[in-house]
Amino acid sequence: MTDRQQIFDSVLSQIAPFNKKGADLTEATSFAGDLEWDSLTVMDFVAAIEDEFDIIITMNMQAEIETIGQLVEAVAKLKG
Repeated sequence: MTDRQQIFDSVLSQIAPFNKKGADLTEATSFAGDLEWDSLTVMDFVAAIEDEFDIIITMNMQAEIETIGQLVEAVAKLKG
């Protein structure tokens, strides 16, 4: 299993408690559109991801991350 796949799987497990709509989770799933998250949910989720991977996601990075795939890429770069 690749590092990217491990990150993807871990991100999916972190999303699960926040996935109130039961949306299908793919690389293209968008946080605002598909999951319909509000800003508070996003902040809670970002904190969970930061704790899980021991990274810091800046506000600027958060603004650019719209899909699960983009988040996985950002985590991979930060861990790199």
